Amino acid sequence: MLHSHLTTLHAVSLGLDILCQDGSLSPETLLAGSGIRLEDLQRTDLRIAVAQERRVFLNAVAQRCDLGLEMGRRMHVSSYGLLGYTLLSAATLGDALELALGYPALLGTLFELRLRHDDGVVWMEAGGYSEVPELEVFNVEFCLASLKLICDDLLGQPLPLLGARFRHASPAYREQYARNFPCPVRFDDALNAFAFDSQWLARRLPLADALTHRDVLERSRQLNREFACRQALISRARQTLAEALPQAPGLDQLARRLHCSPRSLRRHLQDAGTSYQALLDELRYEQARQLLEQERLPIHRIAEVMGYSETASFRHAFQRWSGTTPSRFRHPAAAG
Repeated sequence: MLHSHLTTLHAVSLGLDILCQDGSLSPETLLAGSGIRLEDLQRTDLRIAVAQERRVFLNAVAQRCDLGLEMGRRMHVSSYGLLGYTLLSAATLGDALELALGYPALLGTLFELRLRHDDGVVWMEAGGYSEVPELEVFNVEFCLASLKLICDDLLGQPLPLLGARFRHASPAYREQYARNFPCPVRFDDALNAFAFDSQWLARRLPLADALTHRDVLERSRQLNREFACRQALISRARQTLAEALPQAPGLDQLARRLHCSPRSLRRHLQDAGTSYQALLDELRYEQARQLLEQERLPIHRIAEVMGYSETASFRHAFQRWSGTTPSRFRHPAAAG
């Protein structure tokens, strides 16, 4: 995600529930290559790397291209745990939305979210996307559809929309947008956003409670601090590994550079829902993807740049990370 390399399992669990509910797909098919186990889905405290979530949704959108809209219709405010109940107990819709945008790590967004005021109209904008292009449409649909549902849940009624805009081209399932965005919808636009009358920001929420709000707000702040401290270690570990690629330090050497013991580092990584190998694989995949997208180097030279003595070893590793071969990643149309 934009503000953290870790996220919860909420979205993954929701996607699996939607795609596996009729028994035509198995959870194992969708979790393939992600390193997430079925038993992990029962751990509400577990954090997973964004690369793991990315792998699941790459598997998922290959099965259902409109999954983002469907997930957005089901990602209720209660799905956001403590943050969700903090928003529900806020005084007004405006207060709740400002809080949500103030805790992007707890919200789990991949975007830079902001409320833009324009002559009595408020635009909820989602920009700054920097994840894999293959999932951009899915992530935009999921993000804005779930934000609209959050507004509906907070108000206890549908938030009337004035319009919705999307940067991507009109999809084949365009008619389904009306269920999430019952308003004029424009594609091939300059931004991803939906709009509503600014008067709704002052609307008092039906579940507002000042005492409860103060309590859960303080807990959310504490959770955010804990998450931030945990993430700081992950960020330092990622940066140290990234600067040393392709000759990345081992776990023991990495721990010394971070001024902690290997046991302590391993425990902190595990508590954060990741591992040394998962971080290293994520960084190597990012580097390989960038080199393949540039299309300047042949695949055997990319393997050498990344420290592989044999091209076959690189191909095997890339397929494990991405679910496809380097050549198919570089030229997907030709692979068909």
